[in-house]
Amino acid sequence: METTEGVVAAPLPSSQAATPLPCATRPSIRIGVPAVAGAALVAGVVRMVVSGHALFPGGTIGWALAVLTGIVVGHLVAMGRDRWWGGTGSGAALTLAMLLLYGWVPAVLVSLAVVVLVGAARRHRWREAALHGAIDILGIGAGALALYCFGDHPSVEGPWRPAAWTLSAAPAILVTALAYLTATRLLLWLAFAPRGSGLPTAARTALIRQGMVGVALLGISPLILVVACDMPVLLPLFSVPLIALDSTLWIAHARAEEQLRDPLTGLPNRQWLLERVRSALDIAQDRGERSALILIDLDKFRSVNDTLGHLAGDRLLLQVADRLRLALPRGAEAARLGGDEFAVLLPVCDSPTRAQRVARALALALGSPISLDGLTLVLEASAGVAVFPDHAVDAEGLLRRADVAMYQAKLDRSGVEVYEAKRDGNTPDRLGLLGDLRRALDAGDVQLHYQPKVRFDGQVAGLEALVRWEHPERGRVNPEEFITMAETSGLMPQLTEYVLDTALAQVARWRRMGLEVPVAVNVSPRDVHSPGFAGAVAARLARHQVPPGSLQLEITEHVLLEDPQRAADTLNGLTGHGVKMSLDDFGTGYSSLVHLRRLPVSELKIDRSFVARLVIDNEDAEIVRCTIDLAHSLGLLVVAEGVEDDETWERLRDLRCDAVQGWLVAAAMPPDEATAWLRARGERGWQRPIAALAATPEPEPEHSALPDIRRP
Repeated sequence: METTEGVVAAPLPSSQAATPLPCATRPSIRIGVPAVAGAALVAGVVRMVVSGHALFPGGTIGWALAVLTGIVVGHLVAMGRDRWWGGTGSGAALTLAMLLLYGWVPAVLVSLAVVVLVGAARRHRWREAALHGAIDILGIGAGALALYCFGDHPSVEGPWRPAAWTLSAAPAILVTALAYLTATRLLLWLAFAPRGSGLPTAARTALIRQGMVGVALLGISPLILVVACDMPVLLPLFSVPLIALDSTLWIAHARAEEQLRDPLTGLPNRQWLLERVRSALDIAQDRGERSALILIDLDKFRSVNDTLGHLAGDRLLLQVADRLRLALPRGAEAARLGGDEFAVLLPVCDSPTRAQRVARALALALGSPISLDGLTLVLEASAGVAVFPDHAVDAEGLLRRADVAMYQAKLDRSGVEVYEAKRDGNTPDRLGLLGDLRRALDAGDVQLHYQPKVRFDGQVAGLEALVRWEHPERGRVNPEEFITMAETSGLMPQLTEYVLDTALAQVARWRRMGLEVPVAVNVSPRDVHSPGFAGAVAARLARHQVPPGSLQLEITEHVLLEDPQRAADTLNGLTGHGVKMSLDDFGTGYSSLVHLRRLPVSELKIDRSFVARLVIDNEDAEIVRCTIDLAHSLGLLVVAEGVEDDETWERLRDLRCDAVQGWLVAAAMPPDEATAWLRARGERGWQRPIAALAATPEPEPEHSALPDIRRP
């Protein structure tokens, strides 16, 4: 019956047919309950007909009850065909009143009238109608049995009128109501309860709210009895409080439903996803199966909002949600987590490879051209995959690891990545190391070493600041490791501020000693995209009383990949303050020639991967030659990194490279050693030693102060 469904779970609207409900109806209950109820009903009706008993009261009472039933049915139909089936107590109050006054037969007829008429109005819900009608019939049977145990046998011919009630009737009424309510709720629980970890949070809230209203509705039943016996013509007036309380119950359900649904796209939200994943993982664990979670994020979606406005962005998200629904494989479920981030749950997944294939198909579907406001947009999506139990054993862990994989896909621009523990910076060990790094920055325990750059005439062209951290327990920590953690954790701005302040303070000390040499500091793409970065650098220069020409910032081509306009504005702001810019790792990024035209740089550094094989690899030699010629044609200076032998030096000089940096010149040195090195060279500059590296030990890898972790 319409009276009782829905207090157990809070499914999403039926219009979201592509996304299954967070609870699963059990087929055996669907078949068994209607069969049992149907058999009992047929047997009871046949017995009543054979014995000659009336099935429904006549006269004024019968017509008044029929009118009240019709109003209730009209109200339920008016609520809308696609609204939630069930959750109303108006029919329950009327049914229970009929049970107490005239017995189970009229109560069943009222229940069937509600179910048949409302079910006819909602034709696509006839299976649910049959199930709820059967459950309500069995509940009526339980109530009738309770009355029988108290010795009461109301019927149309012999109603149990309130005038005959005594104090002993109160327990009978209470037990009958509880039997009816308990039986229907228990059967609904068996039919609709989520399998696994029990009631979802939102469903528990809905249960409490609906239960309170349901109790209030059922409390009206004795009042209906009194009016039916003394003044039945007033019975239709009960429709007012019944409908009012019914609407209150519907509002409670709608609010609970809002907690599980994204208001823009209609897809389930993060809370629903977590509860659904918990249920899916419980089932997968019981069956020894795998489940997978895919997180999808749209690349450069912010550009759409900034260019076309947020309303256009919302329309774009609606199209993306529709595409995602259509592209879902059978059994998969989608949700929107917020912004341009979506999730897809694969309750059953054979392997991580299968999940990766699904993720690629979804990303491809979302990446096809979209028409928006007369424009054709081509979006790209990055997806991360995490699999149960390979990567995590709970919903929160699976979501976190899928997010790590998605972020890695964005960094690598690979489209789809499966979670790998070795690339996860959120392990307890790394989190502990991150806390130690934060404390080291606060205490000033992170050091800068300086590696010179020299021209071929021996003059020092500058120094590059390289970050070093000596952990009190772990010893020297690889810069790539802790800088990557800083980049992914949000600690990078603090690390950048620390490096800039330390380097500028050292430049100021050298200037007071009469050593005027520029220092280069690497900055990450995140720094360049931070609002106000150019102004913050200018403020630091003023605070340390260092002229802008003494600072050089090294960037990579990756700064233009995420937000080209903001990066260009920041870089132009820096050069406007007089800060020099150097393009690091040239040749290892994307579309280098295109980016070179757009970056306001005065220096270009050839990556060590090309310089190391310059003498033995003709292709690398040709790349270096062409790079030098190109840079010179654009008026740029060229610095070669990683120069470690005389042959490479000679070859670079012949190719008209402007300066070199590497172990042949000097290793990275602490400030005191760098000061002594600069003073020793003086005006005569650096002199290349004979057989410079004949006895030099194997060099350690060089790491810039803030290397670009988005290097492919």
